[in-house]
Amino acid sequence: MDKTYHFFAPGRTEIGGNHTDHQHGRVLAAAVDMETTAEVTLNGTNIIRVDSAGYRPVEIDLSALTIREEEKNTTAALIRGVAAAFAQRGYKLAGFDAKVSSTVLPGSGLSSSAAFEVLIGRILNGLFADNAVSAIEIAQIGQYAENVYFSKPSGLMDQMASSVGGLVFIDFVDPKRPIVEKIDHDFAHCGYTLCIIDSGADHADLTAEYAAIPAEMKNVAAYFEKDVLRDVDEQEFYARLADVRKAIGDRAVLRAMHFFDENRRVQMQVRALKNDNFAVFLNYVNESGNASWELLQNITPLGATAHQEMAFTLALCRKLLGGEGAVRVHGGGFAGTVLAFVPSGKFAQFRADVASVLGDDCCHELRITG
Repeated sequence: MDKTYHFFAPGRTEIGGNHTDHQHGRVLAAAVDMETTAEVTLNGTNIIRVDSAGYRPVEIDLSALTIREEEKNTTAALIRGVAAAFAQRGYKLAGFDAKVSSTVLPGSGLSSSAAFEVLIGRILNGLFADNAVSAIEIAQIGQYAENVYFSKPSGLMDQMASSVGGLVFIDFVDPKRPIVEKIDHDFAHCGYTLCIIDSGADHADLTAEYAAIPAEMKNVAAYFEKDVLRDVDEQEFYARLADVRKAIGDRAVLRAMHFFDENRRVQMQVRALKNDNFAVFLNYVNESGNASWELLQNITPLGATAHQEMAFTLALCRKLLGGEGAVRVHGGGFAGTVLAFVPSGKFAQFRADVASVLGDDCCHELRITG
């Protein structure tokens, strides 16, 4: 009987650093207790077969690992991209069958796609590379597959948090060699429950909204002859603010202002956690949420009036928290979920109150793992 191998990759939650990673900024993220798992057997062919519960099976021929235009935005593109990255590193791959299941909620902002990319990377690493590829490099391979093969201009935070595990501070000042530091902190002992709330909004047709954020930030950077905002001198940015507004436009300038503030705020969040000053940490979480709404503007899609699910969910959570805890947009924004820290003694009532408005099973408790 063929041997069965078991692999997994966790989903991730973004604690701080909203839309900073693609500008080589800082983030605070964590792996959570929702994961994607696979049972894998070698099949003696040159074909990778992936059968994910709830989706059509996907097959990849290892003899053809070049980019395929018709595969962009598909699962096949992610698998082919990860396999191509391992082949480029000199590893000899072989076919296998993988049965995949996941508790990472799709469209939840917990990065089901990143977990899947890391899962495929861990499979190839375990079967064909003797686990010689580091967690950081597996994350970079996942991003490569998503950027180049899948054709989504994502940053590196999602894959990094899933691959490294635990609560991590990541500085992408050099994306090829990111600074990664695990933060030893248990939110539960502070008396708060971490959760995400599904706004009910759909990610469909929002690609242009997401892509505009890094594009506009890079336009500002280009004004200063830099590739990303991390390389722009903040004092020079503000000194030339009037000219930048005229050249690039107000929304891009506001988004740049968000980056500078948010990038600094992540450091302050980490410092607060290390000092066990959770009240200050929560203030920074709320500040991050306010900045994303007011400056980054990734809450309501352009032109949306009757349907503003993310804005409504944020407002509802703030009302229910009554000044306690914290709430902020989670991940890319515009759709998906918000993140909340709720006093543990009030979490059951909070979840019930949210469900009464947004529907059952919309509020999910998270626990940091790894």
